[in-house]
Amino acid sequence: MYSTILFLPLVGFLIAGLFGRAIGDKACEYITSGLLIIAALMSWAAFFGFWLGGSQAGTYDLFRWIDVGDLNVSWSLKIDTLTVVMLVVVNTVSALVHVYSIGYMHHDPHRPRFFAYLSLFTFAMLSLVTADNLLQMFFGWEGVGLASYLLIGFWYKKPSANAAAMKAFVVNRVGDFGFALGIFGVFYVFQSIEFTTIFNDAPSFVEGHGEALTFLGYHLDPHATMTVICLLLFMGAMGKSAQFLLHTWLPDAMEGPTPVSALIHAATMVTAGVFMVARLSPLMELSHTALAVIVFFGATTAFFAATVGLVQNDIKRVIAYSTCSQLGYMFVALGVGAYSIGIFHLFTHAFFKALLFLCAGSVIHAVSDEQDMRKMGGLRKHIPITYWTMMIGTLALTGVGIPFTHIGFAGFISKDAIIEAAFAGSVGEHANPMALYGFWLTVIAAALTAFYSWRLTFMTFHGKPRAPVDVMKHVHESPLVMTIPLAILSIGAAFAGMVFYGSFYGEGYDAFWKGSLFTSETNHILHAMHDVPAWVKVSPFVMMVAGLLVAYVFYIRSPEMPKRLAERHHGLYQFLLNKWYFDEIYDFLFVRPAMWLGRVLWKKGDGTVIDGFGPNGVATRVQNVTAWVVKLQTGYLYHYAFAMLIGVAALITWSMFTGAGTGGGAH
Repeated sequence: MYSTILFLPLVGFLIAGLFGRAIGDKACEYITSGLLIIAALMSWAAFFGFWLGGSQAGTYDLFRWIDVGDLNVSWSLKIDTLTVVMLVVVNTVSALVHVYSIGYMHHDPHRPRFFAYLSLFTFAMLSLVTADNLLQMFFGWEGVGLASYLLIGFWYKKPSANAAAMKAFVVNRVGDFGFALGIFGVFYVFQSIEFTTIFNDAPSFVEGHGEALTFLGYHLDPHATMTVICLLLFMGAMGKSAQFLLHTWLPDAMEGPTPVSALIHAATMVTAGVFMVARLSPLMELSHTALAVIVFFGATTAFFAATVGLVQNDIKRVIAYSTCSQLGYMFVALGVGAYSIGIFHLFTHAFFKALLFLCAGSVIHAVSDEQDMRKMGGLRKHIPITYWTMMIGTLALTGVGIPFTHIGFAGFISKDAIIEAAFAGSVGEHANPMALYGFWLTVIAAALTAFYSWRLTFMTFHGKPRAPVDVMKHVHESPLVMTIPLAILSIGAAFAGMVFYGSFYGEGYDAFWKGSLFTSETNHILHAMHDVPAWVKVSPFVMMVAGLLVAYVFYIRSPEMPKRLAERHHGLYQFLLNKWYFDEIYDFLFVRPAMWLGRVLWKKGDGTVIDGFGPNGVATRVQNVTAWVVKLQTGYLYHYAFAMLIGVAALITWSMFTGAGTGGGAH
């Protein structure tokens, strides 16, 4: 069954990619979507098998892959609770995006190629989450990078889409370089890249049984070696999951079609880094320094992205920065050792963030491809299904629920659990030195999240219409093929938290996870969460209410207030609007020097030196000589006679001198 789940999207990709023109657009849409629906249903069956306790973890070898020296790699499927959770997330969201795209991409002339790319992405992501070793994971890792490049730049005639695709590809290569070095380090230390072998040998290595690493000229002890390896692996996660400093590609990736944003940049690819850290939790747990670094970057990202989301005007960019912020929450949970809670937020986030992106696509579809929220407003009665499903997504993202209970929307339960875990990680014998930093920044980010989420809803659906009259006349609800996926995702956004929290981090934790995550530190955090003060438990709810009230005052009661505030604090507003000027800083530090160096090497190195003294120089000398020789061929007989006389005279002179010399010697 598991191999079928893995290869069904690949079959869809091959059919649509190779035979798309022959079988037609509709056939490609239905075949790829049908195969993904089957894969999603099978994934849920596998998930319920683990959730209800009937299935056991196992490894399934498909074929031998690489056998060189000490490197022996099989293509194997590692099936455990963590895997089936990711199978559900990837295939459910992908199947719904496939169906939604049938309506959204209806007028696009290149639909077979689009659906082929979607299925290719899904196959690559499934290869990643089912990997039994680091090389297989890296194959899927690079596969989703390739597919995201193709999908972001799908509208290749649009310069901004090409630039965004290139930016995503290049920034991810920076993180992937660290990831590759981490894999090399793991193989050097453990002589294996298989997870089971690595996890079994890692504790004894840290205790001093094994060959340590020399890195950048420094000979490291076992603890430092493990820290370096974990940080290099996390560097890959920073790129793929758009963490602070390597985040710049994610907002620009919204240039692709909206279903792409929902699939890649809301629910699946960007969570690959979270999954990787969770999968490698037995390694990460051996380096407290690495865990502290993960908390720092996660908390900083959660705060940074939320501040930028406050002032963005493009409806998709607001949700993109929200994704960036929520990924930061997940890494905070992983960094304090609450791996199951981080994966739980990944699970719930997939539903409500995919829902928000697809709702945004429905809005854009309704208002003639307009994405600027300042040109919307008053759409609530025109597109009611989109409005209410987006409302459910907003309630889930902002964390609406009843404090001190497990009654609420999905984000309320999973996000609040992360905040409590961060506080719990700051106390006790093994306290994470960055945990309190993580707690306060995630609490502040909760208020910012509520503000920008309700700002989006109020600006888009409430108030007076700000769109042109001819646009408002054509506003219409999306077809069923687009609204049915919204309704299904709404169910997950509303109920996933309440239904599954007990298994993910509650009383059913051990029976559900069955050792697929590192549990010692996690259990410590889960127990400590019961003892956190009441003000900690209620703080995210208070922040959520505060953000909602401020947004209501700004965009419903006094719509002119935000403009006055922006004018009064112009510097801060521009700072946030320009995303903390990271693009400008990177342009100054990296892009311009690289362009200058490339221009110098091109003009001076290649043009002047290599070509000037090499092929072009030799060719020029030959041309000059031949041009001079050609001038000797005048065509006048007396010139040739004169040349012959000169030649004869020279020959006689030479003969006389050589002959005299020879004769004199003989005489």
